[in-house]
Amino acid sequence: MLRSGALMAAGSIVSRATGFIRSAVVVAALGTGLLGDGYAVANTVPNIIYILLIGGALNAVFVPELVRAAKEHADGGTAYTDRLLTACTVALVALTTVAVLAAPLFVSVYTDYDGAQASTTVALARYCLPQILFYGLFTLLGQALNARGRFGAMMWTPVLNNLVVIGVFGLFLYVSHDAADGLTAAETRLLGLGTTLGIVVQALALVPSLRSARFRWRPRFDWRGSGLGRPLRNAGWLVMLVLTNQIAYWVVTRLSTTTGQHAVDAGLAGGAGYTAYSNAYQLWIVPQGIITVSLVTALMPRMSEAATEGDLGAVRRDISYALRSSAALVVPAAALFAALAPWVMGSVFEYGRTGAADIEVMAGILIAFAPGLIAYSAQYVLSRGFYALSDTRTPFFLNLVIAALTAGLSVAAYFLLSPRWAVTGMAAASSVAFLAGAAVTAHTLARRLGPRAGTRTERRATAVRTHLRLLVACAPAAAVGYAAARAAEGFGNLAALGSGTVALALVVVILAGPLRLTEITDMLNSLWRRIGRSGV
Repeated sequence: MLRSGALMAAGSIVSRATGFIRSAVVVAALGTGLLGDGYAVANTVPNIIYILLIGGALNAVFVPELVRAAKEHADGGTAYTDRLLTACTVALVALTTVAVLAAPLFVSVYTDYDGAQASTTVALARYCLPQILFYGLFTLLGQALNARGRFGAMMWTPVLNNLVVIGVFGLFLYVSHDAADGLTAAETRLLGLGTTLGIVVQALALVPSLRSARFRWRPRFDWRGSGLGRPLRNAGWLVMLVLTNQIAYWVVTRLSTTTGQHAVDAGLAGGAGYTAYSNAYQLWIVPQGIITVSLVTALMPRMSEAATEGDLGAVRRDISYALRSSAALVVPAAALFAALAPWVMGSVFEYGRTGAADIEVMAGILIAFAPGLIAYSAQYVLSRGFYALSDTRTPFFLNLVIAALTAGLSVAAYFLLSPRWAVTGMAAASSVAFLAGAAVTAHTLARRLGPRAGTRTERRATAVRTHLRLLVACAPAAAVGYAAARAAEGFGNLAALGSGTVALALVVVILAGPLRLTEITDMLNSLWRRIGRSGV
């Protein structure tokens, strides 16, 4: 499990690193103003629609169902897997077709653009919306690999997607002299189709791994009486869960794009709209994607098997382990974002059309996001506990807390704060919502799984205590990291970020022993043993 988690984490790190380069190239080409907002909306809408109507269900339902089928069916779940894949693919094709035809409607829902801005965004969306089909195929085939214990490919193939988009925008920068006044039809086609090509390559790159796993998909349409009713019911609750999330996200998108227009009209320096929010969010979510997702993906088949056998104690132990192990890196990452945000954003985005004023806005948004990272990571782990139990109904109702707070507090930020600070307030609203949601979900899951078992030491090793100790260690570490970054900022953003990160990490490591942060000390001991065995 640990080897699988490490392989996925490595792939996710490379994917995120190339993703930073991708984001930097996109921002350098289009900026953080209205042109960048238009592309960001057009490229995000396919992902929103996919996740809203089918993607969330695939991610949460697929592995538990395949594990259950493999244990209960005489053929090891082969026919069941073929039927489930076929049904999902048919749904994806239908959804993609409708979405392409309805592109103007989707753009009007998420923006209030008119004229040339609306036309360009709609054209980009038409080129990008076929991504829905290939997002779905990537998830379907990747989850089939995960259920077979093959975790690496799904984390590594997004690197190819990033490389394709970097190449496309590099070509755009080469052939386009100035996009300040908008995109030509040829430029729109290049950016739209090029972005979609990246998703196509990402999905097809899973085929060699599938062949290596001896997976052969034979489409089957004999769905009646095949046992697909349960996953469809579970998927229905997840669709409603995602719908509530997307309503909240729609509120944020609509308000942030409108705020961006108000900022331009007011002549404010720096883009203070959706692109700034989106760029900060992309950086903010990186630790969770690298650490938590990798760890939980490796644990999910084991948790699902334990749940199938009725061993709730094993499910609880895995949930606790995932919470504590992921927090050992996620909490310091949140402290890093809070303390070093200006240099983090400057290192990634201060190129091309992006200036110091843009970096200042995005840094403020990242700081507002930072506290929510800890809760967001915990929420991800806790929800997978319910999914392993084949319960998607309870997470839906719990998620209403997050969606309602995100939407309500974002509306308050829009009306109460100036255009310069409104989007920063929306990021803070997300942090408050995630903290409340994680607390409610943890309480509910703990009651569902029953009392803790094991020795006194094992019962005392709770996730709450680990988080509190990590916060105690990270508070002084963040202060030292900030001071180190300020001292080195004369040498550039990268030097300041490097100095601050090293200082912050050293303080956390030094305090790990006295604070009995065994998750960190065990990790360090394992690292030293590996170095010793390699002879370095």
